[in-house]
Amino acid sequence: MSDVIVNCHQLSKSYHDGNTSIKVLENVDLEIKKGDKIAIVGPSGSGKSTFLHLLGGLDKPTSGHVFLNGQDWRKQSEKQRCRLRNKHLGFIYQFHHLLPEFSALENTAMPLLLAGVAVNVAEKQAMDILEHVGLLNRLKHKPAELSGGERQRVAIARALVNQPACVFADEPTGNLDQATATNVFELMLSLNEKYNTAVVIVTHDQQLASKMDKVLTLSDRKLQLI
Repeated sequence: MSDVIVNCHQLSKSYHDGNTSIKVLENVDLEIKKGDKIAIVGPSGSGKSTFLHLLGGLDKPTSGHVFLNGQDWRKQSEKQRCRLRNKHLGFIYQFHHLLPEFSALENTAMPLLLAGVAVNVAEKQAMDILEHVGLLNRLKHKPAELSGGERQRVAIARALVNQPACVFADEPTGNLDQATATNVFELMLSLNEKYNTAVVIVTHDQQLASKMDKVLTLSDRKLQLI
């Protein structure tokens, strides 16, 4: 069985503003394997977030293909894409996007509940991952009752609760102070080792990027290995 989780071939993306076409990505190739630790860096506006959205099936390319476990995103219905994303991928953003009315435990269990997992099973798995991120004493706390670092740890737990093959993280530490950012980043790496989850992170922080196995730069619509 192939170790390749996500790969893209000749991936291009353009946006249209009136009669003007703005090219963001042009003929990009990338292969993500189990356990990979990849950082993507580049200037603001270079298309890093767009690239992650394309890889995760959240956006459609102008041309080229993205495959998740060999399945072409472009050939899936919206319902199929949602099911594949929920089963195989995790997403972490700069802003945690937790649901304010739900507790840390409920937020973490949400992907499992959406997949039809029984409530008691989902909560047990959520509790296990929250324990791993050091939040066992905050299970019932809602986002407003948590610190910024704690909220981001809940977001990481939610992204990993279904043990996805790959996690896409878009500036996950960009809204945190340096000490908290370092702790959150180290936590992501420890979970990468524990679950052999591939991690693809977009970051402006060169120090954090240097801790990854592979650092790619996205500029002038091209992806290059540093």
